[in-house]
Amino acid sequence: MIETPAGVETPTEPVAVSFEVDGMTCASCAVRIERVLGKQAGVESAVVNYAGAEAVVQLDPGSNVGTLTAAIEKLGYHLTEITPDEARETPTHRYEREFLFQRRNLAWAAAFTIPLILIMLLGDDGNGAKVAMWVLATPVVFVFGWQFHRNALLRLRSFGTSMDTLVSMGTLAAYGYSVWAVFAREKVFFETAALIITFILLGRFFEARAKGSASQAISRLLELGAKEARILRNGVETRVPADTVRPGDLMVVNPGEKVPTDGRINAGRSSFNESLLTGESLPVDKGPDDIVYGATVNHQGRVIVEATAVGSDTALAQIARMVEAAQASKAPAQRLADRVSSVFVPIVILVAVGTGLVWLAVSGEVETAWRNAVAVLIIACPCALGLATPTAIMAGSGRGAELGILFKTAEVFERTRTVDTIAFDKTGTITSGRMTLDALETTVDSDRFLTLVASLESASGHPVARALTLAAEEKGLELTTPSEVEELPGGGIRGTVDQTGLIVGSTALMASADLELAPEVRARVSEMESKGRTVFAAAWNGAVRGIVAVVDAPRPEVRAAIRELAEMDIDLVMVTGDNPVTANAVAEEVGIQRVLDQVRPAEKAAAVEALQQKGEIVAFVGDGVNDAPALTQADLGLAVGSGTDIAIEAGDVVLLSGDPKLVVTAVHLARRTHRTISQNLFWAFFYNAAAIPLAALGQLDPSVAALAMAFSSVSVVANSVRLKRFGR
Repeated sequence: MIETPAGVETPTEPVAVSFEVDGMTCASCAVRIERVLGKQAGVESAVVNYAGAEAVVQLDPGSNVGTLTAAIEKLGYHLTEITPDEARETPTHRYEREFLFQRRNLAWAAAFTIPLILIMLLGDDGNGAKVAMWVLATPVVFVFGWQFHRNALLRLRSFGTSMDTLVSMGTLAAYGYSVWAVFAREKVFFETAALIITFILLGRFFEARAKGSASQAISRLLELGAKEARILRNGVETRVPADTVRPGDLMVVNPGEKVPTDGRINAGRSSFNESLLTGESLPVDKGPDDIVYGATVNHQGRVIVEATAVGSDTALAQIARMVEAAQASKAPAQRLADRVSSVFVPIVILVAVGTGLVWLAVSGEVETAWRNAVAVLIIACPCALGLATPTAIMAGSGRGAELGILFKTAEVFERTRTVDTIAFDKTGTITSGRMTLDALETTVDSDRFLTLVASLESASGHPVARALTLAAEEKGLELTTPSEVEELPGGGIRGTVDQTGLIVGSTALMASADLELAPEVRARVSEMESKGRTVFAAAWNGAVRGIVAVVDAPRPEVRAAIRELAEMDIDLVMVTGDNPVTANAVAEEVGIQRVLDQVRPAEKAAAVEALQQKGEIVAFVGDGVNDAPALTQADLGLAVGSGTDIAIEAGDVVLLSGDPKLVVTAVHLARRTHRTISQNLFWAFFYNAAAIPLAALGQLDPSVAALAMAFSSVSVVANSVRLKRFGR
């Protein structure tokens, strides 16, 4: 049963339950398990990932997980439920275990097959040689190749078939015919049975190694965490295992050490290397009340951090879960491959039987009929078809995680290919999202002017106010607490600082208060606004004393990113709530031609929809908070996050840093991954379409077919693994 902890409200929506799946050998296995799971009571949907050996089931609350495992056990497979917090084997560790198993079997099979081949090459047709070949072939077929026969029997028990059914039938046919030939004094083919097993084991060996390489991103993420933590209790530091840290614990992190888990800095300042989360190599300066993340490295000073999230709630764990979810999902192209695989094996068996009967009728030779039928069985194994999509998704999503890009589902890779318009929210994506002081012009002492204005603005939470107080702090000016503060409609503030009554706000506010700006000052204000600056004035004692310009400057890398996207024939749009003058100034500065200005946050989704109604396929880039409706409305949502935005749900892609070049990288990587999927599927389909007729026409020896089949799977996986080198 899916149990709900005491005191927690019982969920009403389906919950995702993950399982490790043992016993799958091809895509048809995954399709069969998925179909059976989908028919069980309480199951809303089920997705089985052959390459990742995992299943994700959307299950109604209160449903019995035991009925699922029992149903799958009847098919000859085994499900093991995965709980979020348990220490479990990572995909890479599973592949390493499989790799060692296949390497051992391959080594022993080769040790028996090589002398068998040598005997065959010597051309000795005597009974002694045939018996020796029989002795050498038997352990290869029934011991080192037992996995194929065992899996075939398990499938047969539930009236199913798989790739191993073809291998088992082919090798047993070769072996059984040869046993008969020993007594009938005919030519034997023990070497064919042994070579088929050995070559397929060779393919499994390379396949396990390549799949392990493709899945390493998750393992590397999970293994990056600190192993120990220094906990401060009653003024005494105590070393404890990192997984025993609980929220509220005070952790001491010295220079060069990893942060044990997510937390908030309680005391101290330092810079932190967050490249494993964001892909950015430059350290990030942080001080009291700033958030730090588990597994990031403290570069400089000693800090005390209060733990806020542990275990599966940490940013690192959330990233790993998102990568796993993407790898477990299916691209639309995979559904076609699954449908083909589900009926492929039975059809191949019929084709093989038909091939044998036709050749027997045409040639009258049992040996020829048998050889060609076995070749059809072996060459047609659909393993490459099952690996084509999931291995590319594993490699692409894993590489994305290393670069600070999280793809939420496999569908993203296909959707990105069709995007022809990218709409950028301005604040926080094109710009840094932080106002800074750009210019200050005054008729009085500039330090005196800034001290008075910043002191008054320190009572406001407006971004412009923050820009002024930071500028004053950087100059070392001592601010005074204001009194009689009043926020004014229209973007202004009034108050008293050092017995001086001030009013600070827009030029329109000055005019409404009968405070006139000189003509040359008005001209200067217009000039600054035309460059995208926000300008306001400050007055006291009945006269305007100066103007201040602040700016949310474009990110340094944004112009290069915009240029690269334009070179990809993607139309670019900037969406902002700014007035036309400011909006066009920023757009011109970064190289964007189309601007949607004066768009309020609530209207952004409608703006995206308007673009879609013109026939455009729109991707929207926003910060994932107030842009959530637009991210959802878009054909592809790219949510710009930092640490706290890792778990945002609105976007299809999460960019873990604010670097706009990540948008370019995400598009390139998604399109490259989709191209790799297409290449894999083409070669997998083409291989079977071309090879089966050759085998049926007698143009392929069974042992050559076994070698070709094994390396077709390896080539598909190897092509996918090339994605790991993307961007290097």
